[in-house]
Amino acid sequence: MDSLLIAPRNKKELRLISDVLKKMGIATKSLTLEEKEDIGLVMAMKEVDRSKKVSANLILQKLRA
Repeated sequence: MDSLLIAPRNKKELRLISDVLKKMGIATKSLTLEEKEDIGLVMAMKEVDRSKKVSANLILQKLRA
């Protein structure tokens, strides 16, 4: 089943949404800032063009710069 990610604007709104979902019997989970960043990183990684290859030398040059 799909999931829904909701970003409330403040703590009061978060509490209200959580309470409504709880009364409806819908499970919720709060995400930490680190978890949200991880999700963003995964999404960015999925969008990467993997058809192009880069040499190891070029990567090492960029890392040294």
